[in-house]
Amino acid sequence: MLENREGQTIPQVTFPTRVGNDWVNVTTDELFKGKSVIVFALPGAFTPTCSSTHLPRYNELAPVFKKEGIDSIICLSVNDTFVMNSWAEDQHAENITFIPDGNGEFSEGMGMLVDKHDLGFGKRSWRYSMLVCDGVIEKMFIEADVPGDPFEVSDADTMLNYLNPECELPKRVTMLTKPGCGHCTRAKTALTARGLSYEEIELGKNGVSFSTLNAISGQGTTPQVYIDGQHIGGADELEAWLASR
Repeated sequence: MLENREGQTIPQVTFPTRVGNDWVNVTTDELFKGKSVIVFALPGAFTPTCSSTHLPRYNELAPVFKKEGIDSIICLSVNDTFVMNSWAEDQHAENITFIPDGNGEFSEGMGMLVDKHDLGFGKRSWRYSMLVCDGVIEKMFIEADVPGDPFEVSDADTMLNYLNPECELPKRVTMLTKPGCGHCTRAKTALTARGLSYEEIELGKNGVSFSTLNAISGQGTTPQVYIDGQHIGGADELEAWLASR
């Protein structure tokens, strides 16, 4: 039975982590004492939902969480520090602190250590998120105790809605580019100047081609910029869109 531990203190655990070539022990006091911290825990590094949705959205919304008084965001998984460091590098999640609960001590202390032997995972953390203020759990969002890997309430948007339902979300910007494109550089510069983060999809990588560009945008030139799902167009159209706001 998964237990909601709101109002309780977090388990006292020391996490062996690897920083460069050195072992560094990180304690829960270092992570939580005197701070407002969001923790999201998940079954494993590099797993599909964790890599495609759970982690990226927390990283994307980190600046918004900071404005709401959050000092840090922790991603916790029952993996060793080498796996977590490799995942952090792969995800480019510069706004997230990756904590390896390699022995499952923290997850067990939270009552969230579950058996996933059927998947060959062994003992892993259940998927949940929580807001911890000075070591005390203020709010928990625990996924339903059903078969599989449910992902309905531990997401970043649910947590942000708890903190501030009226919070304005950042624009979601996607840009299709190609190497050596001066107009692409101009578009990136314009977005950066306005403080807008963007996802870049570069032609020639991961199977993305000019046919992909044309199929998505109906255009044959780069960049092609989308903001909150709306097709803006190239660099000129983007600059006009930004100037109108």
